[in-house]
Amino acid sequence: MEALLCRNLGDPTVVPDSTATSALTIDKSHPIPQLNSPTGVRVRVKATSLNFANFLQIQGKYQEKYPLPFIPGSDFSGVVDSVGPQVTAFSVGDHVCGFISLGSFAQFVVIDQADLFRVPDGCDLVAAGGLPVAYGTSHVALDHRAHLSPGQVLLVLGAAGGVGIAAVQIGKVCGATVIAVARGDEKVCLLKSMGVDHVVDLSTGNITESVKGFLKAKKLRGVDVLYDPVGGKVTKESLKLLNWGAQILIIGFASGEVPVIPANIALVKNWTIHGLYWGSHKLNKPGVLEDSLNELLSWLAKGLITINVSHTFSLSQANLAFAAIRDRKVIGKVMIVFDDPKNVKSKL
Repeated sequence: MEALLCRNLGDPTVVPDSTATSALTIDKSHPIPQLNSPTGVRVRVKATSLNFANFLQIQGKYQEKYPLPFIPGSDFSGVVDSVGPQVTAFSVGDHVCGFISLGSFAQFVVIDQADLFRVPDGCDLVAAGGLPVAYGTSHVALDHRAHLSPGQVLLVLGAAGGVGIAAVQIGKVCGATVIAVARGDEKVCLLKSMGVDHVVDLSTGNITESVKGFLKAKKLRGVDVLYDPVGGKVTKESLKLLNWGAQILIIGFASGEVPVIPANIALVKNWTIHGLYWGSHKLNKPGVLEDSLNELLSWLAKGLITINVSHTFSLSQANLAFAAIRDRKVIGKVMIVFDDPKNVKSKL
């Protein structure tokens, strides 16, 4: 089978196999994984999502380190190819999605049936591959951790990225007033089309002034939940907008700068700060992930959420996919798509 290997830690935007030291290589004869348990399921991958975490993993900057070489990738969608003798939940030909710690940038993956989810009829299979990590992260953060409720004010930083768009949509489903922060006309227009209550364009405006003006006009006191996958200066500015008793969700640091939240202010204002490492729930609270993804898939089937696929690439174009992430050209999800190479397109 064809698989993308990280053989050296380095820059994932460099063309695979372009030099002996390039980080990525395309292995066209990688062994097809075999079923290693009676409840194992082998899936022929249709699409796999590229997340910011993958970018960091290949650079060696992620919180977890992996022995070389490894196949990156976690969430995916595809068609069941074969099943173990004790598999009862799935049959060959079923459309499914799921996530693994590593290995989805390949034509086949093997996963236990307990970790696999059926894609509802009528749902786009490529789009479903972008649901588990981005939407799962935002749903666990907003629903299970912050318990976002109708009427609360949600401020989403990095709102045009994968987890950001997910947070915006989940916020609207929960009945919150959603304020989104992004940069550029195209991103702002998309967010407005999704029913966001107020959008701050960082290329033309200031977060504090823009949000305070909106809150005053709507007679709202402040922000109840801050969703932050960015860090850096925007986090510092956003803290000025938080209500007494607000909740802060630390999702990641796309800016490259880990923010400092003054403990004395958190004390006085009774803020709750949640660190959210979604993947670790698999070990510590697997039931939360299962409940979350089942609810998200039901929302997807009902049309309550939609997965915006910004770019699709073939496996050999993985460097272009990573470059799109690096250059902030992504609005929603970047997907690596297998099969039908004539239909694989890039909007770059």
